[in-house]
Amino acid sequence: MPTFDYPEFPTRHGYMTKDAQRGYITKAIARGLLPADAQRMADIVSLKAPDDPRKPIQFWQLHSVLGQEPIVRIVQDFYVRVFADEPWFVSVFAAVGDVGHHINTQASMWVDAMGGGPYYHGAEFRLNFHHTHNAMALMNTKGAERWIALMNDTLTAMDGVMTADPRVRISINTFLSHFMEKYAEDFDFKTQSAFGETNPPHVDRINFMRMTADQIAALPEDEIRATLIEMGVDVSGYGDKDALIKKALMG
Repeated sequence: MPTFDYPEFPTRHGYMTKDAQRGYITKAIARGLLPADAQRMADIVSLKAPDDPRKPIQFWQLHSVLGQEPIVRIVQDFYVRVFADEPWFVSVFAAVGDVGHHINTQASMWVDAMGGGPYYHGAEFRLNFHHTHNAMALMNTKGAERWIALMNDTLTAMDGVMTADPRVRISINTFLSHFMEKYAEDFDFKTQSAFGETNPPHVDRINFMRMTADQIAALPEDEIRATLIEMGVDVSGYGDKDALIKKALMG
């Protein structure tokens, strides 16, 4: 099982980070994806992505893994696709500004929400104002379906900038899904498209002291090994599962 050592890049709350975090956590609790006390759990609310590969990366932790450059490159690729698309779709964006304008504003929003610092002035108010006054013609099923299709093309093309951590793409999918669901509720539209796999339910940290021998033995070998490593145990001398179980039982 791979291990990580985050943060790779410095983190800082932005203008909309906390509100976006709070909104997602509230919905995730209601859906059973996060525990009821998630707002008080350090590994969830932190801007640093968890090193444990079994724990999802929350979208406000993405900057700690990616930094600004990959985030900007993803947004840039997307808007190049947007401005090369069908006239009915392009015209709404072009009425607001050129491709550079959209790259700058969207990248600022992404970096801000993803824990990279205060870049998106106006936060949620600005975002809502833009969609209501500038992008209203696309805040419907047809517009959302086209937006999702182009973004999925971008994410496939940009796979190489998302690092070797497979949780990154899943976290970006979660970020996009959360906001698209919010827009669908706000503007009363539905879409059948999706961004792909999203963050799984939160799994509590394994505590061998609270488990019986049978419960430990029922765990997959890689989970026992990873938990021991997390506890600071050098597992290089434990060659098989039985040896790992014995070490786990020793505390």
